Amino acid sequence: MRQINDAHVAEPGLAVVEVAAADDQTASQEVLATRWVTATADRTTRVPGEPGVRLRCYLDLRQELGT
Repeated sequence: MRQINDAHVAEPGLAVVEVAAADDQTASQEVLATRWVTATADRTTRVPGEPGVRLRCYLDLRQELGT
């Protein structure tokens, strides 16, 4: 995975969430997206020699639910 850039968390309310899961189907950002505005992640990543996958999402926690 690429390093987290300071711009991703430059303001209060911005967050980076990394999800570790067993497989691509389990690694889902849908639950996060229903609660917060999120920049969609288009793919999971794998680390050679390590089990499972990772998915990184960028959240904007400043948005109210339902907006």
